[in-house]
Amino acid sequence: MELSTFGTVQADATVAVKSQVDGIITKVHFTKGQHVRKGDLLFTVDPRPFKAALDQAEANLARDTVLANNAQKDVQRAEALYQKGIASEEELDKAKASAESQAAAVRADAALVERARLDLEYCSIASPIDGRIGNMLVDEGNLITKANDAALAVVNRIRPVQVFFSLPQTDLGEVRKYMAQSPLTVLAYAEKDQQDAESGKLVFVDNAIDTGTGTVRLGAVFANEDERLWPGQYVAVKLTLATRHDAIVVPSKAVETGRDGKYVFVIRADKRVEFRPVTVLANTGDVAVIGEGLRVGEQVVTDGQFRLSPGWRVEIKSDKQGAAAATGASPATSRAAS
Repeated sequence: MELSTFGTVQADATVAVKSQVDGIITKVHFTKGQHVRKGDLLFTVDPRPFKAALDQAEANLARDTVLANNAQKDVQRAEALYQKGIASEEELDKAKASAESQAAAVRADAALVERARLDLEYCSIASPIDGRIGNMLVDEGNLITKANDAALAVVNRIRPVQVFFSLPQTDLGEVRKYMAQSPLTVLAYAEKDQQDAESGKLVFVDNAIDTGTGTVRLGAVFANEDERLWPGQYVAVKLTLATRHDAIVVPSKAVETGRDGKYVFVIRADKRVEFRPVTVLANTGDVAVIGEGLRVGEQVVTDGQFRLSPGWRVEIKSDKQGAAAATGASPATSRAAS
């Protein structure tokens, strides 16, 4: 049992690469459209101002460390003199306060060193994920600022990739029922290439129905190892709910709805039609799965049923397309005789 619709391909993850420092781009390390890995170097920002800032911060840290060590020695001397009654308690308190102030300065200097070191690391802008990088949005030699918040490039992860599509709300119950039993397979393919589909798994059902369209949004994940699916691509989608073996199927247009339910016109050997009530288990695109009422090999009328009555003679016309859509039925479809 299948549900057919259309969907769009989206990247599994999309990251806009931005700068966390201000500076001149001195080197671009990739080509447009290249596949990159997490950690690959993409841009280099002029590191010289940040290297100088780091050197200055480390020098301040070294200076204040020496002063802090000396202040701690002053505390030890003041304590010894205080014990002998030579120094006052006030002098001891001043020595301790000076030592604590110098220790705080050392901690502040260490934080500035770490910040300067981070800024220097930020001069090397790397890819945050594996994926395919797009166009170069900023050329080498440009001044970039983090306040501008402009992307330098965009990386899309397309292995795996996601496909999102919508189904009528009337199908939601069946989808949830079969999804609870086992993972559901989703096929995605371009309309002109329906013989070679990509296979994925349904992983997402939206938590609300779109009241404007009466549809529910679903998503599937595809390994996409050959990168045949591309973000933004419009694809045909088939969601397989269940597989019925040895099922009898007919073209959906052969099934009519009457006062007492579904029925078809069956063509007898004498080319006359017989009214036959049927039970339809499922409709999948152009095909109806019949539970009761038909036998394998029986021919059914697919066009002009409104002009027929039981016992009328019909003319059989070959229709290869109809035969292909009606697996298990006769390779000839029928039209009512005028």
